[in-house]
Amino acid sequence: MSALFPAHPHFESIRTVALPALQATLCEYRHRATGARHLHLATDNPENVFLVAFKTMPEDSTGVAHILEHTVLCGSERFPVRDPFFLMIRRSLNTFMNAFTASDWTAYPFASQNRQDFDNLLQVYLDAVFFPHIHPLDFAQEGIRIEPTPNGEALVYKGVVFNEMKGALSSAHSILNESLNKYLFPTTTYHHNSGGDPAHIPDLTHEALKAFHRKHYHPSNAVFMTFGDAMPQDLQTRFVDLALSRFNDVAEPVTGRDEKRYVAPLRVEEAYAPESEDGPQTHHVLAWLLGPAADARARFEAHLLSGVLLENSASPLRQVLETTELGEAPSALSGLDDNNREMAFAAGIEGSQPEHAAAVEQLILDTLTQVAEQGVSLSEVQAVLHQFELSQREIGGDSYPYGLQLLLNGLTPYLHDADPLSVWDIEAELAHLRLAIQNPDFVPSLVRRLLLDNPHRVRLTLRPDAELAARRDALEASNLAKIHSRLSADELAQLKTQAEALAARQLQENDAAILPKVTLADVPAKVKSLAGEQEILFAGKPAALPVTRYAQGTNGLLYQQLIVDLPDLNARQTQLLPLYTSLFSELGVGAQDYRAMQQRQSAVSGGLRMSLSGRTTLDNKQSAQAHLVINGKALVHHQGAFQQLLKDTFFDLRFDESARVRDLVAQMKTRWEGSITGQGHALAMATAARGCSALAAFQQRHSGLAGIRFFKQLHEQQSQADATEALLAELAGIHALVLQSPRQLLLISEAEALAAVQAEVSSLWADAPVAANSQSMIWMPAEGRVQEAWLTQTQVQFCARVYPAVPAGHADAPALMALGSFLRNGFLHRAIREQGGAYGGGAAYDGNACAFRFYSYRDPRLAETLADFDASLDWLHSSKHQPDQLEEALLGIFADMDKPLSPSGEARQAFHNQLYGRTVVQRQQLRERLLSLTISDLQRVAEIYLLSAQASVAVVAPSAQRAVTEGLGLETQTL
Repeated sequence: MSALFPAHPHFESIRTVALPALQATLCEYRHRATGARHLHLATDNPENVFLVAFKTMPEDSTGVAHILEHTVLCGSERFPVRDPFFLMIRRSLNTFMNAFTASDWTAYPFASQNRQDFDNLLQVYLDAVFFPHIHPLDFAQEGIRIEPTPNGEALVYKGVVFNEMKGALSSAHSILNESLNKYLFPTTTYHHNSGGDPAHIPDLTHEALKAFHRKHYHPSNAVFMTFGDAMPQDLQTRFVDLALSRFNDVAEPVTGRDEKRYVAPLRVEEAYAPESEDGPQTHHVLAWLLGPAADARARFEAHLLSGVLLENSASPLRQVLETTELGEAPSALSGLDDNNREMAFAAGIEGSQPEHAAAVEQLILDTLTQVAEQGVSLSEVQAVLHQFELSQREIGGDSYPYGLQLLLNGLTPYLHDADPLSVWDIEAELAHLRLAIQNPDFVPSLVRRLLLDNPHRVRLTLRPDAELAARRDALEASNLAKIHSRLSADELAQLKTQAEALAARQLQENDAAILPKVTLADVPAKVKSLAGEQEILFAGKPAALPVTRYAQGTNGLLYQQLIVDLPDLNARQTQLLPLYTSLFSELGVGAQDYRAMQQRQSAVSGGLRMSLSGRTTLDNKQSAQAHLVINGKALVHHQGAFQQLLKDTFFDLRFDESARVRDLVAQMKTRWEGSITGQGHALAMATAARGCSALAAFQQRHSGLAGIRFFKQLHEQQSQADATEALLAELAGIHALVLQSPRQLLLISEAEALAAVQAEVSSLWADAPVAANSQSMIWMPAEGRVQEAWLTQTQVQFCARVYPAVPAGHADAPALMALGSFLRNGFLHRAIREQGGAYGGGAAYDGNACAFRFYSYRDPRLAETLADFDASLDWLHSSKHQPDQLEEALLGIFADMDKPLSPSGEARQAFHNQLYGRTVVQRQQLRERLLSLTISDLQRVAEIYLLSAQASVAVVAPSAQRAVTEGLGLETQTL
């Protein structure tokens, strides 16, 4: 088989292995001179994926690996421009571009469907990682620097990564994870925060950054990974020509080592700044260090044990963590982590009190002891194996490219000296496990060996400290004051000179012409289209049921949706909608309680999920269509049992398990509270846009910041007598309305399976209760400006300014779409990220909210950022712009519009486009309007719609910023 995939002369072929389950062939090669490896997954997929990764093992928490990841992308030998990474985003039709810093590796991936674009990106990436400039001013911008305040009386820290990590470590879950690793790994690289701790980032020097690059970024320490229909020999030719021909040596290897083992459990306590002061907020986690992740058999056994203990609410450990009175919800860290050299297993709770630490530990140990003594049923273990098989067969690609998912799955084991085949072809390990679980003592023996008899155990308590944020800020100010007091006049002048030099560098116009690019001529002229088959079952009868089928290459899976028109809900029911949709697959059905249903779902499906789907109509911002969509998937040989599961759940859902609902309300509240710092910009934009369309107002009433506050109140109310019973009655009332609403089915599978699936549908649904065609949602008009500041315990800001705009079918919608990219590329990226130090920022048109939105993410500034939003409009109207700026904005739009999805995702997208009137004709018209835009069109729509008198503002900000937000005229809101 290797003859089909020959190597370049500078490479030797190691092996070629067919992977039928992935419809791919693994080809492995070694670069003769340096030892660099190349792993290629050969497929017929035209979306080609590339990554180059390095083992990077920091010895402190200065964030050296993370800051290096940022800095190498700031200019290189062949491309000596200030920001080639972000410039290439605009000059490309990529389907993915990014860079990742993990705990012990750094990777640089991209993907594209266009061969020339792929090669363009390859040139830039390889030059960046192997021959970067690592300019001291780029280190100052991206990493850390000290600058005098405008009056010169004090100093401040600045830097993109510095602010990014302040935002990341505002999340309790991030702090919990970093704290746990610190104690679980006392002496190895995992002890440190590879992203960087803001308390330690200022210790990093430019020389240390360059030294880290010299040690870690050598081909000997690299692996090249590719996926797609490009030939490996052609790829290797480019690797050699662009980089490897300049290396003829083998560098000193970068290797990790196993952790030194504890001989007795460790119990520790840490503190964090809570996002609010309401209710119990302590986290308790028990974690064990397990064996090497490179041992494929040990890894699968550990995954099996984790699944048996935690797979669903009927699993023994998850059940006690969900129902205990010691806390509100299972810890987000619960489960197996196999991303490091050695695996770890954790279990715990959140929403607890500090004094419950010992009780939580005992609860977990007692549960494990019970499993070790009594075992679990064979059917429960088989359900976990079923999930393994389903995951192995599923072709992804909806969130990011399927090929990249596969490469990243194989990257970690490969860098830990394991065979990536163990994650790409799991059938041998599944066969071993199917045989092993026939022994009733197999799972109990795993519990004893990996957990109960393992002394390398850490109990971590993370308690809230309302004063911590103030003390942390005071310490940072004190450290800067000490530095300031020690600086001479000349040294202060040098800091000022550096700041001026950086500002001047940021204002320099890049000579982007030296970078390769594609053009609008490379954009496909026609939109993609996919046709399904539509049929009305039981036509002419009250039980008439529309069914749409798509024949897609799903690799043996069936994807099914039940789509129900959203009924007319009152204000209270709208607020409860997220709870209702979340509970759909979590309650009992008919004679089976919720535990039995959880096991039933795991045994025959990938689970059921209900979600809300809605879009504003194309021509009226005060009108929308919305549906409740029940999603499910199953292996085709389980399709009959799966369809029975879906139907039973829909028609026989129970609303009588009050304790279960109280537990789920607590879990949702905890999960939503923990999401604020991770999606603060989206929450701010949704809040500011609530007056722009009926759908935006509706969504804000049940989700977003207002929804989080409502859920906190709802949770508090559950302690009152009869409150949960009253809530269950309300939820049952919503479900009764849903049962009366019109419904239809979507079926996606391989052509040869659809006939049997359709036959099962016809049989099952023939006697289904008839929908009464109840009133669909009546949309209330949205109006009014928003001027709000939502204060919480974050270290950074998330800012949004929003202007009312038009629905997606309006003739000005294409110009507004392009305007967002145009402003981001030409002004906002520089002003907000490079000069302002925010991790991200930009502008975008939202056709559902009928709004044009500015935003910033993990931003050290507030008022200045809002001013920059305004300044971008001044720049738009006062500066001279070139046609290629518009072309770059449009390339990004088309890259996003044409991004491929999984086979099932392509079908779902086609169906829902049609459902909401986004027909092929409408989408083609949008495409043609985009291609005909001029810069004057962008300026015209900005003058029409982006009027300061109509702007709304919402920010998520630290509580300490109250005076600033009040000074801006923003109404203070708290969670």
